[in-house]
This record gives sequence, C-alpha cells and structure tokens, in this order.
Amino acid sequence: MNIDYIQDKINGQREKLLKHKLYSNIETIKDLRVFTENHVYAVWDFMSLLKALQIKLTCTKTPWVPNSNSQTAYLINEIVLAEETDINQAGKRKSHYELYLDAMIDIGAEIEFPTKTINKIASSENIFMSIDKLEIHENIKEFLKFTFSVIKEGKPHKIAAIFTFGRENLIPNMFNEILREFEKNVTEGDISKLIYYFERHIELDEDEHGPMALEMVSMLAENDHEKWKEIEEISIEALEKRILLWDAINEQIENKTWTNLRSSNKETYSHEYKNLKPDFKF
Repeated sequence: MNIDYIQDKINGQREKLLKHKLYSNIETIKDLRVFTENHVYAVWDFMSLLKALQIKLTCTKTPWVPNSNSQTAYLINEIVLAEETDINQAGKRKSHYELYLDAMIDIGAEIEFPTKTINKIASSENIFMSIDKLEIHENIKEFLKFTFSVIKEGKPHKIAAIFTFGRENLIPNMFNEILREFEKNVTEGDISKLIYYFERHIELDEDEHGPMALEMVSMLAENDHEKWKEIEEISIEALEKRILLWDAINEQIENKTWTNLRSSNKETYSHEYKNLKPDFKF
C-alpha cells in the first residue's frame, strides 16, 4: 500500500464531496453568512488536529529531548508556522482561524454564537459531553466528535490521515469550487477577506502543505500493512463526515433557517477569541 493506493480508494467520497450541491446553492450574502457560521467549526478543529500532530511528532515539553524522526518534526512544524502565524492582507500575523473570523465580520456573519460555543468546548472538563450539549446541527456535532475521538486515540498515522486526506490534500479542490460559485453568485457585501482566506489556503496547500502532509503520512505508515489499512478506513470516514457537514449547511441554506442575530463586532470577537482556553480534557 502507498499514497496512490489510498487516493484511489477514497476517490468515490472525494468526488461526491467536490460535486456537492452546496457550492451552487450559495447565491446570496445571507447564504454565504450561513456557510461561514457553520464552517467556522471545521476551521477551528483543523487547528486542533494540527497541534495534536505537533505534540505527537515534536518535543513540546521540558526538559527537551530529540525528536524520534526529525523529518516528520520538520514537516509538521513548517505547516504549523503558516497555519498558526500567517499574515493577513495588511501584513499582520494571525492564525487562519483569526483570518476566518475577520472575514466573517466583514460579510456581517454572526460570530458571537460560534465563538462562545467554541469557548465552551475548549474550557470543558469533558469535550464530548460538551459537544453533545451544544445547540448546533447534529452533523456538526458528529464532525467535531469524530475529530476529537481520533485525537484522543492518539495514533499519529490516523491523525495525519484525516489531516491530510480530509483536509490539506482536499482543500484546494474544495475551496476552488466554493470560490468559483460565490464569486459568480454573490454580488453584495465585501467578501475580499474571505476570498483572501480561501486563496491563501489554496496557495499553501497546493504548493507546500499538501505535498508535505502526503510525505508525513507515508513516513508514519512506513511499510506497516495494518497502518495503511487504518489510514484508508479513517480517511474514508473523514470524507463522509465532511459530506454530512456540507449536508447540514446546505439544509439550512435551502430551508432558509439562518440566524437573525447580526450583532457581532470586533470587540465581541476580540473578547471571545482571546479568552479561549487551549487545554482539552477528554
């Protein structure tokens, strides 16, 4: 087994995701707000996958000890550098999560509810119980629980698999579909920051992070047949969870069940984001 084998095995789910009707249903600024207000959870939990890999593949404690594999440590550290401390349009250092929240503010999306929700998850004594109690779509809950269940299991090759095949290796194609549709359909509001966020992700993932993530998976799986099998299975499941997430967002757009709350502002964002607690307890 190898990377080509995995990509062939997941192609069905990947194509289904890339042909999802959600993309063509984003027709107005309200639809775009609904998309971001739900997709923000995936933007956030991606950062948790990223940090879980950094914890597993590098030394993040003292006393320091050498990494077991300096190449995988290098790969994840390079990805973390851009994802956690990229630059915005003004040249200011921000994480991609913060870039996304800034873009949401500009299009008038509600950020108070999702940032408070994420704060609840982050400060919870039991992350899975906390997610179950949230007032969000069940598919989004399942998406989050899947992410954190793989993190909790703690197998680097499985975390790397959903990070790679469910995120990094998928994002350029997926975001291209989103960009193509809403640049064509959405004619009101300032969506320049959101376009910047998507284009930045496409640029990084196509040229740098995607190939790095594929190399990382290969190195973690080595020649272990069982690991490759687990990579195949978890990658398929990751794509299926993403399809369910897209189903949830599309359902809200088609049923016009978006929130009426539009009271977010930069002060709310700053207060909520800066008070997030980074330590999770399972």
